[in-house]
Amino acid sequence: MEDKKTAIQAIKFTLFSISAGIIQVASFAILNELLPIFDGEYGINYVVSLLLSIIWNFTFNRKFTFKASNDVKKAMLLVLLFYLVFTPVSAILGTMAEARGTNEYIVLGITMLFNFVLEFLYSKYIVFKEK
Repeated sequence: MEDKKTAIQAIKFTLFSISAGIIQVASFAILNELLPIFDGEYGINYVVSLLLSIIWNFTFNRKFTFKASNDVKKAMLLVLLFYLVFTPVSAILGTMAEARGTNEYIVLGITMLFNFVLEFLYSKYIVFKEK
C-alpha cells in the first residue's frame, strides 16, 4: 500500500514539477532574452526564476501531492532551509559552467533535474513527512 501511495505521489510531484519547470524556463528566458535587466547574468536570472518555481511547486505539492495538514510556516521554513543550501551551490556551479562556455539552457536543464530528484525526496521524507 505504501509503495502505491509513493508511486502516486511521485507521479503528481512530476506533473507539478513539469508545470513549475515551465514557469522556471519561461521566466528565465524572459529575464535572459527579453528583459536583460541583469545583462544576461546567469546567476541572478536563475535565482529569480527558481524562486517563482519554488512558490508554485510548494503550493500545489503541499495541497495535492502530499495533502499535508502540517504547519504551513514550518513547512515553508524547511523548504527555505533546503534552498539555502541548494540555491547558492547550484547558482555558483551553474555560473562557473556557463562561464566555461556551456550553454545556459543546458546548465539550467541539468540543474532542474537535480532539483527535481532532491526536492521530491526532501519533501516526502522531511517537509511533509507523515507522523
